[in-house]
Amino acid sequence: MALYCSSLGSQVPRAGRALLAGACSRGLSASSSIEASPLLRSGGFIGGRWVTVAATFPVLDPASGTELHRVSDCGLPESREAVTAAYNAFQSWREVSAKDRSVLLRKWYELMIQNKEELAKIITAENGKPLKEALGEVAYSAAFLEWFSEEARRVYGDIIPVPMKDRRALALKQPLGVVTIITPWNFPSAMITRKVGAALAAGCTVIVKPAEDTPLSALALAELATQAGIPAGVFNVVPCSRQNAASVGEALCTDPLVAKISFTGSTTTGKILLKHAADGVKRVSMELGGHAPFVVFDTANVDQAVAGAIASKYRNSGQTCVCSNRFLVQKGIHDTFVKKFAEAIKKELHVGNGFEASTTQGPLINEKAVEKVEKHVSDAVNQGACIVTGGKRHSLGKNFFEPTLLSNVTTSMLCTQEETFGPLAPVIKFDTEEEALAISNSANVGLAGYFYSQDPAQIWRVAERMEVGMVGVNEGLLSSVECPFGGVKQSGIGREGSKYGIDEYLEIKYVCFGGL
Repeated sequence: MALYCSSLGSQVPRAGRALLAGACSRGLSASSSIEASPLLRSGGFIGGRWVTVAATFPVLDPASGTELHRVSDCGLPESREAVTAAYNAFQSWREVSAKDRSVLLRKWYELMIQNKEELAKIITAENGKPLKEALGEVAYSAAFLEWFSEEARRVYGDIIPVPMKDRRALALKQPLGVVTIITPWNFPSAMITRKVGAALAAGCTVIVKPAEDTPLSALALAELATQAGIPAGVFNVVPCSRQNAASVGEALCTDPLVAKISFTGSTTTGKILLKHAADGVKRVSMELGGHAPFVVFDTANVDQAVAGAIASKYRNSGQTCVCSNRFLVQKGIHDTFVKKFAEAIKKELHVGNGFEASTTQGPLINEKAVEKVEKHVSDAVNQGACIVTGGKRHSLGKNFFEPTLLSNVTTSMLCTQEETFGPLAPVIKFDTEEEALAISNSANVGLAGYFYSQDPAQIWRVAERMEVGMVGVNEGLLSSVECPFGGVKQSGIGREGSKYGIDEYLEIKYVCFGGL
């Protein structure tokens, strides 16, 4: 979901590389790296103030399993309080000029850049991704605030010609109201700003429920929002434990004062939230699960395809919704691709703690995630797949898994039927373009897809026929704040980022002037 990759250290800002080197030379643990952070917070953030409750839940370091920090376990009272605060703030925020909203978002962006090292350390500590990837996420995350600070001033309506001489018609765009935003753990900062930047630019107010694994990044953003001057109640954060997640989520989605739900996460959870939205006929944005095909045709540049495969598959240890999940390689270059792919994995990928300089692949978020990868590998091997490299947990700890490549994979195996969300690359051999498209389009989801070809005619055919919302042609990384992000089929509803993203938070009102 970004323009950076663990193997692309040159894309990390110079100051960030210095931070990385310094942190690693001192051998910092996740807990010691954030315990003195000025952005570390424990309470919920509601109506412009920090709210603590008696019950707390632990945030764990996925690399070691140790406790990093304890955070207030908000419940139904805090959820209702947050909705009320957001609703009251909306009455004045909607009247703030687009220029003034733009200035505040820009200030928030600047504060994120000024505090990028602290934000990155928090991400690495609670998520586990390598620090250089975390720095990339912070830059990507901040860029959404910058982008939508500019888009705030470009919410244009229309004058509509009508046949009646005594009438004039126009279309106005107005903010929806209070928005509930539910975000995942794999990009704990960027998935917030991509939604919140658009919502605030449009004139909406928000309540963020961050993932229970990674609430610290959301709370750090709240601290910076305060420093930026975002008015009380405009941006609220309600953290809660896994045990409270369902009830808090339902309360934030069904409250009659909430006008819209924006969610990034699994298709299963998305369907539950859609049911919550149905009773109130609320607007929704859903960025749900993916199962991205990565197709390599005989016409491809193999070395280019291998580089794209490494970047797409193993970023964030394979824990992105747009990472490649099924590799389809045409028979003419299959063996060459698999050989070079395996060599690149062994040479370029280094498993370790995210705070170590050499690390390109950190731990998975928790043991449940590791168990799913193990299940997919075991199922594939039992059905005849071959382990080319990797295939088991790494000796570093229970949440680490070796970068894995499988060959002799078929479409009947679990790893080609459902999203793995881990460092597993299964390769299927195919014969024809039609076969590759049939396999690619067989899934009931369609978020991202990738293919490599040097044939212009084939590029046009496949790009148009691949049933996904985003296509990477000879490119393994496709996200950019300027471009629309979203899927088709059961991968979701709506688009985020780009000039289209702000429309998700606006209503169109038709006004007819008569008697002229």
